[in-house]
Amino acid sequence: MDKHRIFKMSFATVYPLYVQKAEKKGRTKKEVDEVICWLTGYSPKALATQIKQEKDLETFLSEAPAFHPNASKIAGVICGVRIEEIEDPLMRKIRYLDKLVDELAKGRPMEKILRK
Repeated sequence: MDKHRIFKMSFATVYPLYVQKAEKKGRTKKEVDEVICWLTGYSPKALATQIKQEKDLETFLSEAPAFHPNASKIAGVICGVRIEEIEDPLMRKIRYLDKLVDELAKGRPMEKILRK
């Protein structure tokens, strides 16, 4: 079976869209970076390197140093699909990231976004 086309999208293409979405709602690039680093375990420097190298989403997430153990607490609906029901682990990780950026853009407090 062919892999979903989103897996091969460049993270460098998606990242500015995340930042744009957050900034439209008064949040910052730094907050987007914090959310991404929290979820994936990348340091800010390593995140910048991944973006510069234009890794695809599949590689970006598979090379993540330490996916946060509280990621499984991220729940809800994104793109009309309940995150908890997504079977493909890679797609679930992508949707976790989408959901965190959505929560950031909706003004949710950082403490709640980071599941503290």
